[in-house]
Amino acid sequence: MASRGTASGAAAMALLLSLGIIGVARGQLQVGFYSDSCPDAEDTVTAAVQDAAASDPTILPALLRLQFHDCFVRGCDASVLIRSASNDAEVDNGKNQGLRGQDVVDAAKAQLEDQCPGVVSCADIIALAARDAVAMTGGPSFDVPTGRRDGLASNLRDADVLPDAADSISVLRSRFAAAGLNDRDLVLLTAAHTVGTTACFFVKDRLYGFPLPGGRTGPDPSIPAPFLAELKARCPPGDFNTRLPLDRGSGGAFDDSILRNIRSGLAVIASDAALAGSNATRALVDAYLGPESGSFQGDFAAAMVRMGSIGAITGDGDGDGGEVRDVCSAFNTN
Repeated sequence: MASRGTASGAAAMALLLSLGIIGVARGQLQVGFYSDSCPDAEDTVTAAVQDAAASDPTILPALLRLQFHDCFVRGCDASVLIRSASNDAEVDNGKNQGLRGQDVVDAAKAQLEDQCPGVVSCADIIALAARDAVAMTGGPSFDVPTGRRDGLASNLRDADVLPDAADSISVLRSRFAAAGLNDRDLVLLTAAHTVGTTACFFVKDRLYGFPLPGGRTGPDPSIPAPFLAELKARCPPGDFNTRLPLDRGSGGAFDDSILRNIRSGLAVIASDAALAGSNATRALVDAYLGPESGSFQGDFAAAMVRMGSIGAITGDGDGDGGEVRDVCSAFNTN
């Protein structure tokens, strides 16, 4: 993995300092939290991600999505990893359809339990795996603070707060604000869609069921005609499962192409396209394709760090002190 002593890492470090996340006092998230208690923890997670990506490169964007879905619900507490025999855990919510990467976290956790039993949390493994996934797709290398503990609850309905592929810009801004994130974070974290794919299920309403005047439905009129024809050819009526890149023309590499596609009306899902419909978010898209282009990767890393701090449980004055799970998919029984 590339050295993390980069401008991207410096930007993330500056953010950590400004947020007061870095510290040495008990209970604070900090870079290198496991340096004494489990010195090989971060390398072990990196190796698990590398092993998984060697056989399935699509797991890398899946790990990014996994952290996003964890942190936006109850904070970054690994509640999304809990499995329930009655199908009423967070992961069972329809908004988590197709979520992957849990097996990579489980593999890393099993190795860490052999090395350092009861030390490294599942929540931290998610954050570290997402960091590694960004770097392995050609994005910035950066440090993330660790020291999270795992949550003690996971409920299906809690995941209703997750942003949705069909959300309008006002709903997206509201959901991000509720998580303590701003418009810049919204643009930067949406840019994670520069890698990965989506299913036709999440595109079909833009193509065939968009609300039109007079109570009619049809294609979203904001989609340019040639691109609409292209999308319909990839996702014919009734096809919910075919997958297509979220970033048209550059779905396998981390770059700013997703922002160019959003600006040009070539966003695949409605929530990405929505960024062009607000003056505030459109201005940020334009800035990252113009005068602020040199800061895009560093700012993205900082946004990842900010997201990774949402609702983190540290076990010091939180009320809910959390736990370090023995197995990521189940709460401890003791």
